[in-house]
Amino acid sequence: MKFPEDLKYTKDHEWVKIEGETATIGITDFAQKELGDIVFIEVETVGETLDSGEVFGTVEAVKTVSDLFMPLSGEILELNSLLEDSPELVNEDPYEEGWMIKVKWDQNTEDDLMSPEEYRNLIGQ
Repeated sequence: MKFPEDLKYTKDHEWVKIEGETATIGITDFAQKELGDIVFIEVETVGETLDSGEVFGTVEAVKTVSDLFMPLSGEILELNSLLEDSPELVNEDPYEEGWMIKVKWDQNTEDDLMSPEEYRNLIGQ
């Protein structure tokens, strides 16, 4: 499993790439492997402002459905439209083509984001 060094991670297995006031969010390589074959991504919160820890959508795999949690507070700007027809991109390339949402994050709020090393320790890698 890979955990890119330029990303931050959450205990709920999301990753965050912060670029200025925009954060790109997806699920980790570990999460997609645990879920199995992903068949559907649902995000109906585009345009909404959510707090850290709130559910922003769901990911459906062959055997389960799992909530997706906001890793930081902010307004959801965009959903990766490629996932509508190709949700398997999350399995194939979770950190690039398989990203889920872009958020204008509230830089005045605290976050509980972890470094790659802290995340590897969390999952026992």
